[in-house]
Amino acid sequence: MADPSRPVTGYPAPPYAHPYPQSAAAAANNNGQPNGAYPYPVYQRGPYDAYNARAAFIRRFVVAMVFLLAIIGSLLLMIWLILRPKIPDFRVDSLAVTNLNVSSSRQSLTGTWSVGFDAYNPNKKMTIEYDEVVASVFYGSGFISETRVPPFKQGKRFRSTVNATFSAADSFVDDRVASGINADRARGTVSFSVKVLARVQFRKGGWRLRRRLLRVLCRDVPVTISNNGSGKMTGGGRDCSVAV
Repeated sequence: MADPSRPVTGYPAPPYAHPYPQSAAAAANNNGQPNGAYPYPVYQRGPYDAYNARAAFIRRFVVAMVFLLAIIGSLLLMIWLILRPKIPDFRVDSLAVTNLNVSSSRQSLTGTWSVGFDAYNPNKKMTIEYDEVVASVFYGSGFISETRVPPFKQGKRFRSTVNATFSAADSFVDDRVASGINADRARGTVSFSVKVLARVQFRKGGWRLRRRLLRVLCRDVPVTISNNGSGKMTGGGRDCSVAV
C-alpha cells in the first residue's frame, strides 16, 4: 500500500496525452488551433527568403536575356551569310592640279586639285547609300585641303563617277611639306594622296544593315607639274584601299 506521506516521483504527463478526447469546440483556442494538439509554431517568411526570391528572379532574367541575344545574333548572322555584303571598289581615274604655288620661306601653299573617282558596287543583292562623304588631299602625311561630296546611291553592280575639288589659298603647311613639294616638283613629278570617309548603309529591299564608316585611301598618285603650276596624273588609274 502506498505511503501518502512520500513525495510523488516521475514526470508529468505531456499535454497531448489527455485521458479523454475533447470536442473540437473545447479544444480550439483563440487562434483557431487545437488546444494542446501538436503545438507547432506557424512559419513566417523572413528577409533571407526575400533575398533568395530576388536572386532567383535575377538569375532567370539574365538567362532569358542571354538566350534572346543569342537568337538575335543568330538571325543577324544568317542574314549576313545569305546577303553576303561586299565593300565597294574605288579607283582614282583622274587628278589635275592648277595654279600650284608653294613658298618654303613662308610655309604657305596655293593651288586647286580636281579628283575623279570610279566607285563600283560589286553586290548582286544589295544597294549602297553614301552619306556624309568627306574627301581630303595630302602630301605624304601632311594635310593640304578638305572638301565635302554630295551623298549618292549605288544600285546593284552599279558604277558611279565621283568628283571632288579641293582648294588652298596661302594655306599654312609644315616646312617638310613645302620643301618636299618643291623638291619633287624640281624632279618633275609630285605625288599626292587622297582620302575619302563616308557613312554607308547596305540595303536589300526593306532590310537595312546598320551604318558603317567607309574608309578609302588612294596613296601616292603621281602628278607631273609644269612651270606654270599645272599638271595631270600620269600612269593611268590607280586602285585605292577600301575598309569598313
